[in-house]
Amino acid sequence: MNGICTLANDYVFDQLVALLNSIDVILGKETPVCIYPFDQQTQRIAEEIAKRPNVFLYDDQASINRWDQFMLKAAAERMNPSKHRLYGAHRRFCAFDGPFDKFIYLDADTLVMNSLDAVFHQLDVYDFIVYDFQFKDISKIYNTKSPKLLQVFPQSRLNTEIFCSGFYGAKRGLFNSEQTDWLIENLQNGEAEILYGGAGEQPLLNYMVMKSGLKTYNFAQQLPENQKTGCSATSKHFEEQDYILYDKGNRLTYLHYIGVPPQVTQAVCAGENIDFPYRDLFLHYRYLHEPENRPNFTTTAQSYQAPAPNLLTRALKKINLIK
Repeated sequence: MNGICTLANDYVFDQLVALLNSIDVILGKETPVCIYPFDQQTQRIAEEIAKRPNVFLYDDQASINRWDQFMLKAAAERMNPSKHRLYGAHRRFCAFDGPFDKFIYLDADTLVMNSLDAVFHQLDVYDFIVYDFQFKDISKIYNTKSPKLLQVFPQSRLNTEIFCSGFYGAKRGLFNSEQTDWLIENLQNGEAEILYGGAGEQPLLNYMVMKSGLKTYNFAQQLPENQKTGCSATSKHFEEQDYILYDKGNRLTYLHYIGVPPQVTQAVCAGENIDFPYRDLFLHYRYLHEPENRPNFTTTAQSYQAPAPNLLTRALKKINLIK
């Protein structure tokens, strides 16, 4: 069986609902969706998916524990909630244990924009499928100052095999216990120093795929130039038609709201008039099944990138000491 996977907790509830609704519309309401728990805060999610028979929370505790232990051995500091916002992001690796033979993983802050059949078809030939342009910036994946980096991977591979961990297709069983033990051994023998230190599980997943020699395919590199599309919400040139985005006439596969923090979408859904790229598209899918709850804005929109004034500044403005 094939299916869609994501990772979430109640903190990203609004983003998750938008993603699930986009799956309903684009892929069909019967599409199996597995949600991997970022942490234990999943009460709102459980209540929501009770209305969605195709969606379920992953509850294989042995698998969750296996990957928790893997992360503790690979990069224990990244599981510290006080220091790393993405402390539970590694639990997406549970998809390599099941429940789907082939799966496509999407971050919760994405919207499906097109059929994903082409991704599943490539999994007949390749082990790992991506569609992004992260390969243009290695600095968020590997520590480019490490002299060991080029000892582990040749420059030719570093130029072509880097990917973003927000969207990928893969297969069950790629990383069994024997393989993960071997990866941990290499990391603990010094190769951990080649990982970029600030991005949660993303550098680690790149290392796992590349070190294991998986056969990979990136649509962003393989498609003809006139057929490629972007995927990031920071790209301003996408055109919308009937709640679908197009890049120079080509329909996007997915839209990733990378760079838009969850607290921004939380605030918007709570009625705060904060603008961010493709906000109306997000709100359309978020409130697809409950349009009556969609917020109406009456104030001037503030950019999501504008720093919010601190409490002291607000207090001073109230008593007219500053303007």
